[in-house]
Amino acid sequence: MAGIIKVFLLLAVVVCIAKAQLNEAGQSCLCQRVRNGSRTKLNIRDIQIYPATTFCDRVEIVVTSERGRYCLNPELQKVKRLITQIMKIKKTTTSKPTGVSFTSSSSSSSSSSSSSSAATRV
Repeated sequence: MAGIIKVFLLLAVVVCIAKAQLNEAGQSCLCQRVRNGSRTKLNIRDIQIYPATTFCDRVEIVVTSERGRYCLNPELQKVKRLITQIMKIKKTTTSKPTGVSFTSSSSSSSSSSSSSSAATRV
């Protein structure tokens, strides 16, 4: 009888933790506030686009500029045009690789940590 009570108690704790994590899903977004656009395209150093996930239910565009990092509103037409222009520039300046070569390394932990990000660099 005591074993059944322990199982139900453990199940109740697991359900409570799962429910709390689902309620806090919107809290783990990178962008709490968004800007309506970039002042100038010249000072943009990097743009990262994060797709919607189970932890954050919206697409996030994080811009790194000379003055710091900020988020853009992905719903605005001006921001969509900016991303499209940057993608076109990137396609014309990026050359395609002619061959693929692999080198083995003894450190596998450094390669696994760099691939954990789900962001798309533009």
